[in-house]
Parts: sequence; C-alpha cells; structure tokens
Amino acid sequence: MKLIMSLLCLFSFSAVSSAWNTQQIDANLSFRGSAAADGIMWVSGSKNSVYLSKDAGKTWLDVSVKNQPITDFRDIEVFDANTAIVMGAGEGELSKLYLTEDQGVSWQLLLENKHEVGFFDSIAFWDRNNGLLLGDPVGGSFVILRTQDGGKTWQRIAQKKLPKMLDREVAFAASGNTLMVGESGQAWFTTGGYSSSIYTSQDFGEYWQRTHIPLFDDTQTAGGYGISKNSVGDIFVVGGDYQQRDKHDANMVYLKNKVWHKTRKSTAGLRTALVCYQATCIATGKLATDISFDNGYSWQPLQIDGLNQGFYSLAIDNDTVVAAGHSGRVAVFTMPQRH
Repeated sequence: MKLIMSLLCLFSFSAVSSAWNTQQIDANLSFRGSAAADGIMWVSGSKNSVYLSKDAGKTWLDVSVKNQPITDFRDIEVFDANTAIVMGAGEGELSKLYLTEDQGVSWQLLLENKHEVGFFDSIAFWDRNNGLLLGDPVGGSFVILRTQDGGKTWQRIAQKKLPKMLDREVAFAASGNTLMVGESGQAWFTTGGYSSSIYTSQDFGEYWQRTHIPLFDDTQTAGGYGISKNSVGDIFVVGGDYQQRDKHDANMVYLKNKVWHKTRKSTAGLRTALVCYQATCIATGKLATDISFDNGYSWQPLQIDGLNQGFYSLAIDNDTVVAAGHSGRVAVFTMPQRH
C-alpha cells in the first residue's frame, strides 16, 4: 500500500510540475492580484494593469484601467464573467477601487481613500453586494470598511469593535490574500510586525477577535501575508519576511481542532498565497513554489517546467489555478484529478 501511494504521489507531482502554461506578458509589470470565475482568469498589478484570459492562459487580453492616476492593483475580486473590482494600493488617494461590468471594456471609480496615511491592503466579498476592505491603521486601529451594496457605499467598522493594536503591528498588501471571508458571515485577516496574528469575525465583520499564530515574526517585516482554506475546511496562514525571502521555515501554519500547528517539511522562504483542490495544495512566494498531497499538512518543493519559480498570488476556479508574479509573469494550470 505504501508503494502504491508513493507511486501515485510521484505521478501527481510529475503531472503538476509539467502542466503549467507560463507566459511573460510584460517584463516591466508586477502582478500582485489574481482571480478566476466562469472559466475566465484575471490578473492585476502595477501601472493600472489588468489582464484576462478566456483560453486557460494561452492568450491574455489587456483590459487595464486607462486615463486614470497610476496606482498598483494589488487585489482583484471577480463576481462573474463580466464583473470585477480591482483594488489600488498606496498612500492616500493611490488607494482606490474600480468596477467593471463589461469584462474591462470600461471601468468606473467606486471608492477613493481620503485619509493621508490610509493604505488599502485587501478586499473580499461574500457575494455581489456584501464585502469587506482591510486597510492600514488610521486613528490607532486597522481600517475595516463594509459594503452592502456592491461597493457603492462603505462604512467603517467602529474602532472599539476591534482589539487594541499590538506595538508595531502591521498588515501586508503583498498578494491580495491578507483578508478572507467564509460561510455564514465569517471573516479573517492576518497581520505581522514582531507578532503574527489572525483576526476572526463571525458576524460579517462587525466584531473581531485576535489570536497569536506560530509564524516567524522576529522582525518588523515578518508575519502573516496570506490566508486560505484547504478542502476539508482548515484555515491556513502563510508568511515569512519579505526582506529575507529565502529564509525561515516557520512560514505556514494551520488551525485544526482549535489548535494552531506548523506544517511539516515546509521549505524555507516567504509564502504569500495558497490554494487547494481536493487533497492537493499549492503554496507560493516570489522565489519558489511548494506542493502538498495531504491537504497542506506536509510540503515539498515544486519545480515548474523544470525550474524554481515563484509567484506573488494564486487563485483557483474549480480545478484551474491562475498564478501572478513579478516581471509580468503569469501561469495557468489544471490540477490533476485524484480518485
């Protein structure tokens, strides 16, 4: 039986390693956001860039936001084949949201940050109308904005409904994965800065609780960078330190039976995104990618097309994954079926 399982994992590993459709769209761009829905893949990034693919990554169409102030689209939320919201990240008015309802043919400004020290980090939606936005602290606490009308209007969650911030605590906008929502009004976001934490809400973001998690957090630039779930419902937080991207192996933790665990055999380095399909999970960061065949509990390095390659962001639509990274790199592949 052990031999059979080993052979199955070896077959799956080979299939995943060679099945990536990788391209470089524009070496001058950096893609930080990714999303997928209804068979269409989207990526977003620097210089107002937005691209989509309708053929599993073979070709990419430029649907970038034109004739608007230049910002960095670090997150994208897709609702259907035509409708998406991109989030610009940056200080002050560089943080903003744009909406398209025609596959990027046109974009309209939804929200512009007016706080001088404000900085948008991530967005997430339960459905077309209800969503949250996470931003850097303004007035002594993280900014949590909630919309109930698809982003037309936003209300800030009262500061007293969040725990008092820790000393030097920060949130990162590396990949659009810092904030996640789930069933029945659940929501989570992760932070770092000398203390790795996860915040949890059970009521659509109205009240929050903070829990320490055992990620590497010995520096100001270390902590949680992304949140995800595996196929059996366990919460994962990935992270590390962006100033030491190739170091530290306490970079993935998961919550099971109300206890946080470090993953087994994880490879060192910053990880900013994780997706799962059935028992197979993929985690990635700028420099490298890992694979798990046991729901994310243990990992091994994954070469893509025979090379060590990494990405900033991952998204999944059924069994199809889209990856977005530095130097205008994108990749799409279909997870192998396991029976």
